[in-house]
Amino acid sequence: MDLLGVRYAHLKTPEGGDLYLTEYGQAFWEQLLPENWLAPDWFSANRQRLVGTSTVYRVPTRPVRGIGLQLVVKWSRVGEEVPIDTLTLNKFINTEFNSPFEEVALVMELRSSRWNPHSRRVRTQKPLGIYVLPERLQLWQTGRSESRIAAKLAQHPGVELDILRQYVVLYGWVKGLDLTEVAQRWGLGEAAREAFFANATSLVTFELAAKGYRMVDMKPAHIIVRLAPDGKSLLCDRHQRLLYAVVDYELLARTPDHEQAVRSQQRQYYLQHMARRFQVPAAQPLPPHLKRTRVLGVDYIFGHAESTGGLLWVVGHDPDLFNYFLPERWRRTPRQQLSPTGQVFYTRTKDNIHLVWRVSRLGDSPWRSGEPGHTAAILRHGYNSPFEEFAYALELSRAGVGTVYPRAIYMTGHWAGPERVIADPRRYQLLAHLRTPDGLPAVSPEHEYITIWGFWNGPDELLAVHDGQFYRSVNAEQAVHQGLISSQTMMELVAYARQRLHECGFEHLNLKPDHLLLSVRADNTLVLDESGRPEFRLCNFELMRGPLPGLVGLQPG
Repeated sequence: MDLLGVRYAHLKTPEGGDLYLTEYGQAFWEQLLPENWLAPDWFSANRQRLVGTSTVYRVPTRPVRGIGLQLVVKWSRVGEEVPIDTLTLNKFINTEFNSPFEEVALVMELRSSRWNPHSRRVRTQKPLGIYVLPERLQLWQTGRSESRIAAKLAQHPGVELDILRQYVVLYGWVKGLDLTEVAQRWGLGEAAREAFFANATSLVTFELAAKGYRMVDMKPAHIIVRLAPDGKSLLCDRHQRLLYAVVDYELLARTPDHEQAVRSQQRQYYLQHMARRFQVPAAQPLPPHLKRTRVLGVDYIFGHAESTGGLLWVVGHDPDLFNYFLPERWRRTPRQQLSPTGQVFYTRTKDNIHLVWRVSRLGDSPWRSGEPGHTAAILRHGYNSPFEEFAYALELSRAGVGTVYPRAIYMTGHWAGPERVIADPRRYQLLAHLRTPDGLPAVSPEHEYITIWGFWNGPDELLAVHDGQFYRSVNAEQAVHQGLISSQTMMELVAYARQRLHECGFEHLNLKPDHLLLSVRADNTLVLDESGRPEFRLCNFELMRGPLPGLVGLQPG
């Protein structure tokens, strides 16, 4: 399988864990089975704790057919607070630990020297694989930031607890000494030691930057060197340049210039593929870890989010879009809340993609959610599932009603737990016939769902040809406050939208002005339709109803 540009072989281990092996680890798959290095008797007797703030050990594997490996095994700290000094934190304000798959992807990218290939090679440990333990932890056991997520636990606990898996990243051992060990062996005094550290870290930082990378918290212990035969100097190459390897990659990142170049390339690739996501032939072979599926008349590429154990449905036929919606690309990027009543957020992903993600209210009661204007019809209908929302958006678009673009549906891997109260179970019963390609329920009360939508700034077809912000979007209510339309025009727009829905055989049970997005040009004028009315796009489908493939004759309540 391909995850973030790295090819893995995936093994399900006997105890129920998951082992992902890189090209460097696949030849040693037997040695890397957890029974050959993590078994309690072996691990306790053979491990050596390495210096650092993380949980990291050197441990040999059991020999298999006479061959053993020296491993560095490191428990991932993704989701934890970064323990770096205030100065560094202020300089890199959004610093956070890489996820295991991001970390390995960055190391493999650095090793390939694709960016500035003519600069000097930077050596690293060989990433062998990632092991995901079968058991999940309680929040307090993980060390992950309780303050960051406590506010989200009340209504949809599974959304933020999705990170509670244990990951161990496996690297090959690099022979040598780190700079602190060299200084100790040489008996350097304080001034000489600090000068030695400064010179070496400055060199490595410079050469790392030349390759397009940086370490937010570069330390002498992250640089491995070898002593020359005389024991009094460091080993150098034939050009008398220091030979070294860099270790510890949980804060490895691209330099701003490199990041911008990669993001620009990724974004352009995304835009071109997104514009033709339904044009890719459905018969085209898929990677083994992805499958095609159709839910309520909508075609998806389906697969597992390996970093969380969740599931992901990406709209369309194009498997190349799948990685853009993996949760590590958008779940922890800076976000802006868009709704005072629901968990709706705008974010720019790590691939420079503008998205809106919304925690589904599937299973909630509209009455308990405190929305105004409730009627018996709303209570009877209840909130739509994510699959219904996407089906309605695409059906309406085909009927000529403008909508925002549905991109992907993500189901969290974490069990929602007893804290999650299902106030309205009818949707789960109504959609019990929907299954994943693996045969599991597609709609499960044991998990949370997040819908991912395109952030409206122009049509996909235009953005694929020329990237840029063609429009800025405002909802009809905001347009009144900004003086773009009058209150009377706003109410007429809502009435017209309701009429258009009725003409297409649909009804929104609680249509509001902030459900209509208007497009504003750079000169602050509105985009108008053929009749001179402000052109709108629907952005809310939670209480939409009407005929859908696969739901004919079925109505909740």
